Amino acid sequence: MNKIFTILGGLLLSASLAFGQTSISPARPQTKPVIITGATIHVGNGQVINNGYIAFDKGKITAIGEGAAPGNSGADIIDATGKQIYPGFICPITTLGLVEIEEGARGTVDEDETGDINPDARTLVAFNTDSKVIPTVRSNGILLAQPTPTGGIISGESSVVQLDAWNWEDAAYKTDIGIHLNWPVAVVNNRRRAAPTPGMPQESPAERAQKAIDAIEKLFLEAKAYAEIAKPEVTNVRFEAMKGLFNGSKKLFVNADGAKEIMQAVAFAKKMGMSAVIVGGNESYLVTEVLKNNNVPVILRETQRLPDRAEDDVYLPYKLPKMLQDAGVLYGLTGIGFWRQRNLPFEAGQSVGYGLTKEQALSMITQNNAKILGIDKTTGTLEVGKDANLFISNGDALDMLTLNVIKEFIQGRDINLDNLHKQLYKKWSDKYGLKTDL
Repeated sequence: MNKIFTILGGLLLSASLAFGQTSISPARPQTKPVIITGATIHVGNGQVINNGYIAFDKGKITAIGEGAAPGNSGADIIDATGKQIYPGFICPITTLGLVEIEEGARGTVDEDETGDINPDARTLVAFNTDSKVIPTVRSNGILLAQPTPTGGIISGESSVVQLDAWNWEDAAYKTDIGIHLNWPVAVVNNRRRAAPTPGMPQESPAERAQKAIDAIEKLFLEAKAYAEIAKPEVTNVRFEAMKGLFNGSKKLFVNADGAKEIMQAVAFAKKMGMSAVIVGGNESYLVTEVLKNNNVPVILRETQRLPDRAEDDVYLPYKLPKMLQDAGVLYGLTGIGFWRQRNLPFEAGQSVGYGLTKEQALSMITQNNAKILGIDKTTGTLEVGKDANLFISNGDALDMLTLNVIKEFIQGRDINLDNLHKQLYKKWSDKYGLKTDL
């Protein structure tokens, strides 16, 4: 009974979030050229343009440079003197748009499917563009994301979305880019178990993990054989979803933290002829040579955390990006879950105090993430011909004390920066007569 009341309470809370606040409509397409002048422009590839200008039209960047902007007839001019311009941040591996309320409201959680093998489960069609969490994340400069499935052995497939849309079709930026695999780990179960059956062999954690790896290899070999059939007599929807892994149109995102598991995953992907991405990679610094030689990038999970083992350097998570940078391994960064992704720029900024330059830290969540997700030809840096995904900040975007996004564009569209947090702040500021510039 208590569980029922908890679920009902969560649903009522969800309804209040959905209908109790002012709606934030997606922006309309760009109708006239825009030129932003006088700002410090962080290109995203390490280059910084002082007193720069950037122009865009019909959603694409048309000019960028230092000094006076050429040909401004009929354009909207934005004076950004003393301000900073950044490429929109990109958040990979997230449940943003798939989860609204973590506890007590299962109807708002759509991040996994029943069963262990679900390569055909597409997060794109489950992406909730009406989420009240998205605008709070977007207000910190995060303009693109990769809603990612969780659970099971093969969790499903993910797409890249832009975070200002009416529905999932509008949100789609690059569809079905990869399949997500959770690599088996030899974990010792310390919970109380029933006494072993006399005469029955007992499996060690390592044996159980190897058994799971063998099953994964068997499944992928079957999927690869299926992919080689031009016109299968019987359609297998799971194997159909996995075809892209073998023709190079999809990547295999492997959740693996330990050095042993990372090496196993890299060898497995190489054997199958697949392009792999390691997600997590807490011990990736121990196997950088393997990662570099096999061109396998790593998406690190937040820097602001404790290390896995008591004997590790307590600052190891802060130092990991610099270690991979020095080793020549392509690396990106994500946060954890969904709402915590609003801290992504500050997670990147944390690494600046431990070896990275500010521009390298910026590249980690712009250019690098774009390369890993396969969207670097259209976004990730501020260059002519790429999408106008960018924002203006009053201060350093990687510093939680100074980040203040005052203008934001996705494919040239002027984005509404309002969100639920700002609405509540204004409401209670009005009640107590406090001044606010929101």
